[in-house]
Amino acid sequence: MATELAEEKEDLNIVIAGHVDHGKSTIIGRLLADTDSLPEGKLEQVKETCRKNSKPFEYAFLLDALKDEQSQGITIDSARCFFETDKREYIILDAPGHIEFLKNMVTGAARAEAALLVIDADEGIQENSKRHGYMLSMLGIDQIVVLVNKMDLVDYDQDVYNEIVEDYTKFLHEIDIEPETFVPVSGMEGDNIASLSDNTPWYEDETVLEVLDSFDAEELPMDKPFRMPVQDVYKFTKGGDNRRIVAGTITSGQVSVGDEVVFYPSGKKSTVKSIEGFNKPTTVSASVGESTGFTLEEQIYITRGEVATIDDEPQPEATSRIRANIFWLGRNEMTKNKEYHLKLGTTKVRARIEEIKRVIDASDLSQNEAKNEIERHDVAECILKLDKAIAFDLANEIAETSRFVIVDEYEIAGGGIVQEALEDKQSWVREKVMLRNYKWEKSHITNDERAEKYNQKSTLVLITGEEDVGKKPTAKALEKRLFNDGKIVYFLGIGNVLYGVDADIKGTEENNHREEHLRRLAEVSNIMLDAGAILAVTAVELTQDDLELIKTTVNPDKIETVWLGEDVTTDINYDLHIPEFEDEKEAAGKIKGLLQERGIIFKPW
Repeated sequence: MATELAEEKEDLNIVIAGHVDHGKSTIIGRLLADTDSLPEGKLEQVKETCRKNSKPFEYAFLLDALKDEQSQGITIDSARCFFETDKREYIILDAPGHIEFLKNMVTGAARAEAALLVIDADEGIQENSKRHGYMLSMLGIDQIVVLVNKMDLVDYDQDVYNEIVEDYTKFLHEIDIEPETFVPVSGMEGDNIASLSDNTPWYEDETVLEVLDSFDAEELPMDKPFRMPVQDVYKFTKGGDNRRIVAGTITSGQVSVGDEVVFYPSGKKSTVKSIEGFNKPTTVSASVGESTGFTLEEQIYITRGEVATIDDEPQPEATSRIRANIFWLGRNEMTKNKEYHLKLGTTKVRARIEEIKRVIDASDLSQNEAKNEIERHDVAECILKLDKAIAFDLANEIAETSRFVIVDEYEIAGGGIVQEALEDKQSWVREKVMLRNYKWEKSHITNDERAEKYNQKSTLVLITGEEDVGKKPTAKALEKRLFNDGKIVYFLGIGNVLYGVDADIKGTEENNHREEHLRRLAEVSNIMLDAGAILAVTAVELTQDDLELIKTTVNPDKIETVWLGEDVTTDINYDLHIPEFEDEKEAAGKIKGLLQERGIIFKPW
């Protein structure tokens, strides 16, 4: 019976924060000891080791002993530690001042629901005491108890305690945190941890354990709109199994067989055919927190990083410009002139700072609107420009899909939350594309089936450069060569579009229609690619903005960009540069080589 009751206990993740040497480890050790949550004989073993080494016993040593029992190199904050009361089981997440904690919180690997903030009564409030409070505020942890530790070092002076309570409460109010309570404690002596202490007769409120048991376990966001960042799409072929399973972890809401799902930022839609799980009984629905997968009635091309939603529920934002709050913990400053990677959910994109609106020193809340960099421990409100649109929610709507981390030089160096979706240069195109994808009439023939039949992958080859450098002769030579190889290929000159599809806007009074010309060119290209063809298109001096517009309409994975000519006169990121044009057949051969290297057409051994 006792086992059954233990299994019914709920879990609560708590994080313990505080300045270095303010006694976090001692508090943790005392919580483990006072709740009888240590391995049998561990307390006595550590005390005996201290006696043999003529060292005074400290409860912090219990953490070192537990770490020694684990594999070498694994720290307590990644391994976590556990204790339990009569009400519930607790998981302690240590070291919140470290980037590991920020990473775990933002990625959902260790979602803290409550926090213990430890302040040394003797040293008083330190900079990190405030920084950690600010970080907890940013991450949305609002169940916080402040432990004024080491009261034994100040002779349990109530005036010292009251002064810290007054000063720290004032600071927390400035960052919109309302602490549950303050508790005067001594981790070393055990005062007010598990039971009230005679050393503080002036304190008659709850113990630390009683406060923790009063906290509410965070309910999973079941009642929020369905969100599932796509982890991968798994294909099966063995034994005639032709399923394509869209897999991921549901971060909010639920999904059922028959639901019409829309993927963002592409806007593609289909209907859920079945819910799939590994070694799980057959089910017709899946909900928040589950790692699951589903098949679709109509196959569509989607990739990792897209976010699955349900059609008739509120939809996420989709853009490549965001206003965000960032907490920076990197060793190097975050600067405007550097490229970083932003990871949100399962998507990873390149990101740059477009504008630093203000920088806040988290230790004193001073603001600076003239800084051009974000220093370690700074909090900044800034605008980020991403290399492509991503899907997300705002922090005040669905927190789980608004948190991100910033990667600098292969290391996570900061994290943040999205506060606002901003318009980008492709917003007007993206709206049209999402509507097009939503209304798209799908063929019974899939892209994979066409690729297998034609022995090629549909691809848009963009050949650009200055005027009169041989773009059209090269494109036509490429078309002829691939055609002779038996490929489905077509050359589309920009004039074919300008005087056909674009006839209604070509030569009108408002002769500034470059973006609309490119959008229509991209739409024609998208149809050709859906038909399985390799399409060669020429255009003069395409810029990176032009390419981004085309990528909004055409799947970026299906575009290869070639710059022809010695001088690269724009900022475009090309896949192949042919600096010298002497013969169109030779140039076409180099492009064919690129297509072979990318696996678009077969490369003989």
